[in-house]
Amino acid sequence: MAKNLYVGNLSYFTTEDALKEVFSEVGEVASVSVITDRETGRSRGFGFVEMANDDDAQKAIDELNGREIDQRAIRVSEARPRRSGPGGPGGPGGDRRSGGDRRSGGERGGGSRRW
Repeated sequence: MAKNLYVGNLSYFTTEDALKEVFSEVGEVASVSVITDRETGRSRGFGFVEMANDDDAQKAIDELNGREIDQRAIRVSEARPRRSGPGGPGGPGGDRRSGGDRRSGGERGGGSRRW
């Protein structure tokens, strides 16, 4: 069964192809994802590598944790399961812009004002 690994402390210049090449040295890589900022497209300095099986994943942790890639010592560990539940914009503690409609005028008047 495939196992997902967290890879941290990545250089902003490390590509998915470069990660795949390094992790392929220790086993079969199922997928690679470098996480990027939605607005800038720039790497956020971490990513995930899915290894084809548990043995390859453990070998990657043992052999690649602390290895230098693009002049950065990467951190490799088993990825934690994704949290489910509320959150994100508009959820509890989320984006405050998701509140009421400020343009409706309401009790304070000004309903004819255009934004």
